[in-house]
Amino acid sequence: MTRPTPVPTRVCPDCDGFPLVAITTGTRLADGTRATLHVACRRCHGTGHTTAPAPVVLNHEERV
Repeated sequence: MTRPTPVPTRVCPDCDGFPLVAITTGTRLADGTRATLHVACRRCHGTGHTTAPAPVVLNHEERV
């Protein structure tokens, strides 16, 4: 029996599938480690993929 093929997910074009990053600020904390900011992609909100765009419906006038 065959298995259904999973629908491929679209990789986010802004983050290219790497939605979460850690950025060092350059300052050091009291224990000597660097302070970091954890930032999520704005477009996919940290998921790494986007949904397919809605199909565009064009209104064509009928020619007589």
